[in-house]
Amino acid sequence: MILSTAQPYFAPYSGFFLKIYMSDVFVLLDTVQFPRGGTWLTRNRFKNDNGRFWINIPVWKKGLGLQRIDQVRICDEFFHPEKILLSLEHAYSRAPYFKEHYSFLQKVFNDRPERLVDINLQIINHIMDYMGINTRLLLLSELGIHGKGDELIINICRGLGAGVFLAQRPAIKYMNQESFKEAGIEIKWFNPPIPVYPQLWGDFIPNLSTLDLLFNCGTKALDIITQKTALEFKVS
Repeated sequence: MILSTAQPYFAPYSGFFLKIYMSDVFVLLDTVQFPRGGTWLTRNRFKNDNGRFWINIPVWKKGLGLQRIDQVRICDEFFHPEKILLSLEHAYSRAPYFKEHYSFLQKVFNDRPERLVDINLQIINHIMDYMGINTRLLLLSELGIHGKGDELIINICRGLGAGVFLAQRPAIKYMNQESFKEAGIEIKWFNPPIPVYPQLWGDFIPNLSTLDLLFNCGTKALDIITQKTALEFKVS
């Protein structure tokens, strides 16, 4: 069984979903520490007539010290769903598949969930469902598994019975491969390709939120992100 992990990012880029697709089980690390600096947990990039633009979800941090990701609350004072929706509508109203997703986005933002992770999980699940990715998705907070760094990943693999851990190549400098070998867990490395697809507004911009891909290409999205991938990793 192939297992992989990631933090529950906001509207992640396509490589995030390719890793999910290539795994049998994917664990969202929602109990690890929320980063002190800038993070993909609260923001991502989209595209309009001026080029790349950011959507940010404001969160409470000041005076709260170290927080787990699943404890981070959205800052109502600076959270303006109507502005986010207007920005998306301005940028993508001409995109062929934008209307298929707009009512979902209206509900997500207008419901004003208390926690950041609640928005992020809804978007991740929506993208997986739309693309037809049926990988088993789990939250670390539901597993009762603990540890730090490599120890945590090894404990997750052992707890779920995974013999293979799928990791992106840049992580090689942070991981102790010998620890995985001693635990009987094989590491598979991959580099997600950068898919090129039709976009609005001029020259192609890579590595935007996967929502950009869905708005422009609809149900072709999964084929687009997997077309250059070695799918021999997709095994039990």
